[in-house]
Amino acid sequence: MRAWLKELRYQKKLSMAEVAAQASISQSYYSDSENGKRGYHVPVHTSKAIASVLDFPWEWFYEEIPKDASIRSWQE
Repeated sequence: MRAWLKELRYQKKLSMAEVAAQASISQSYYSDSENGKRGYHVPVHTSKAIASVLDFPWEWFYEEIPKDASIRSWQE
């Protein structure tokens, strides 16, 4: 599970459907991405679209480090 992605979505007060619509992807695709069912198989263009909606570096999709500290430092 990408808890950091869910946390960012909650901070933006967006539903999965709203993120998906703004990123031009299906809600089920976004849900699978957030829940980690897609692993690292999220295409770069999709990562960039989601990152644009939630305002984070798109490269986070491909990193294996915990994002908790990164989220706080990125937003400060």
